Amino acid sequence: MEAVMGYASYALPIATALVGVWLLVTVVRYVRADKGTRVSMRQAMRVRWGWVRLARMAGLTVTDKTPGLLAQITAQKDGPTPAPRVLTPRIKVKADRFGVIVRARTLPQVGLEEYQKAARFLADAWQCTRVSVLPDGPGQVVIRGVRSDPLTTPTEHRPTGRPLEDVARWKLGVDEYAAPVCVSLANVPGVTVAGTPGAGKTSGINKFVCDLAPSAIVQIVGFDGKVSRAEEGDYADLVKRMFAFCGDDLDEANALFKRLVELRRRRSSVIRDVLGVKNMWHVGPSQLWPLTVVLIDEAHTFFREYKGSDAETKRLAALTAENARLVEDLVKKGRSVGILTILISQKTTGDAIPTFIRDVCPVGLSFAQKTVEAAVAALGDDIRNWPDASPVTLQDPAYVGVAVMAMQGRPGFTRIRTPYVSDADAARIAEATSHLTADPALCLDALLDTTGHTNPDDGPDGLAVPLAKP
Repeated sequence: MEAVMGYASYALPIATALVGVWLLVTVVRYVRADKGTRVSMRQAMRVRWGWVRLARMAGLTVTDKTPGLLAQITAQKDGPTPAPRVLTPRIKVKADRFGVIVRARTLPQVGLEEYQKAARFLADAWQCTRVSVLPDGPGQVVIRGVRSDPLTTPTEHRPTGRPLEDVARWKLGVDEYAAPVCVSLANVPGVTVAGTPGAGKTSGINKFVCDLAPSAIVQIVGFDGKVSRAEEGDYADLVKRMFAFCGDDLDEANALFKRLVELRRRRSSVIRDVLGVKNMWHVGPSQLWPLTVVLIDEAHTFFREYKGSDAETKRLAALTAENARLVEDLVKKGRSVGILTILISQKTTGDAIPTFIRDVCPVGLSFAQKTVEAAVAALGDDIRNWPDASPVTLQDPAYVGVAVMAMQGRPGFTRIRTPYVSDADAARIAEATSHLTADPALCLDALLDTTGHTNPDDGPDGLAVPLAKP
């Protein structure tokens, strides 16, 4: 007994010290947090303290009539039956600037479906704008409650200038529950991006380019159908990181599309001998076989159907028809050889982007749209069944930078807040990474020389001709 009392004399100071350290850490975190996170930390405390009572009122408890082990040991033979126990799921609460993330256990008769049914009660009790409930592994759920709407909270992204660990992982932004949204571009032949002017298309692409720029295994070529020269348009700050650029000149664009198709053909003819696989994504891009990203902004400029009987109109009509055929080749055949085509237009209806190109692109994003028809063209007919997620509802200025897309593994459509990248940051990244710019055709030459393979010549001008720098 004396030994026990001796240990007890040490236990109280130790426990007091641990509690003091915990309180100190909590206070420091609270002081260093931003205003939104502080509100969420107070909210998280209320969630923890009120959980037992709220769970009972929301029907998230279960009654266990079997006595516990201690009750069975202490129960007297002729005594009263121990009272049933009311079991409440255990939770862990984490706060961030938008609200709280609650991870809870399931119980018999209190599973995922019961939590989802109670979501609206939890939202009211926790004073949240919305609450979602998703599975979080066997026997667990994650409850996300957002107090402020992430979709109407503008965010900024400052590029680090460091290469990505996975260049095929496109970090788009956060969804309406502030959860990160990423899209895999591996084995994706094409992406379409639609939206009204000023809705956020260019800002989203700027972030994409700035994130890829520090990686030497990625090369970018740009087309911008609304300017004549790069310095006039949205890509003036990024053009230094592009191995080629073309404005609205249809003849110049046609020549550049031909060069890219020749690159595709050349890669297709040597991929098995050089890489040992039929699909580049089985080994991943490299500096000598880089992922080639083809950005076609204001894509309708290059595919427009000209109607008229005069010679110039017929010539332009022939050029745009050939452009469509060449881009179709890139989209339909470029996936396995590491060519990704991104088509950007205000509307992705058939008159802007031919359907034989648009419908082959498995990833589609749409920023704000004015008509349901434009939303259907960008996202497919299923968007009619999800009116709350339609890009037609994003016309308010608060939703500039918000896009809608169908996510793999999620029902319906997801709304995404894309971050803003300043022109100064874009210029900084492009300048710092301009030395990584290389013509993929010349990279392929170097690879063939290194491996000792012959250099096939499928085109009349020779495929090793470098693409012109802007």
